[in-house]
Order: sequence, then C-alpha cells, then structure tokens
Amino acid sequence: GLVVLIAIANAVLGVALGLFCSAFARTEFQAVQFMPVVVLPQALLCGLFVPRDQMAGWLEAISNVMPMSYAVEALQEVGAHAEPTGTLWRDLGIVVGCVIVALVAAAATLRRRTG
Repeated sequence: GLVVLIAIANAVLGVALGLFCSAFARTEFQAVQFMPVVVLPQALLCGLFVPRDQMAGWLEAISNVMPMSYAVEALQEVGAHAEPTGTLWRDLGIVVGCVIVALVAAAATLRRRTG
C-alpha cells in the first residue's frame, strides 16, 4: 500500500513539474525540450546510480533540493522496513510539499487570456 501511495505522489509530482515547465514554453516542442533540463539532473543525482552520501559535497547539496531524491529515499525505506518509518513520512511529506509548490507556481505563471 505504501508503494502505491508513493507512486501516486510521484506521478502527481511529475504532472505538476510538467505543468510548471510548460507554462514557460510557447510551443509543444519547447515544452519537450525542458524535459532533459528537469528530469536528467534529478535522475542522475537522486541516489539511484551513486549513493547520495558518497557524492561530492556540492552534488549532494544539489541533490538535497531535488524532489526525486526524496521519492527514491521513501521507496528505499519501504524496501528496508516492514513498518512505516519517520524517514518515510518525512520524505513523502517533502514530495507532497513539492507537488503543492509546483502546482501553485504553475498556476501563477500561466498566461491569462481575457477578451
């Protein structure tokens, strides 16, 4: 059940980040060009390939502000412990907080059409 909850939070986060990035694009092609800028650094620095505590200090600092790092850590907590832990709830809370921030930022940056 916790894996499904984390997966849903991650899916909503992906949609929210997509909406936020698309607000800055004028065409669909520009929106697609934002994907590597947003997704690639998160995939490389989230701890899937190299543990975050073994990264250089500046890379770990960047990793600490990326929501995918906390999504991966939450899934690792579920895999390591049978019961929910405080770290799991903290990480899930950070992911949900990032969803809210991304949705608010996306709504604030959308172009309004009146007329």
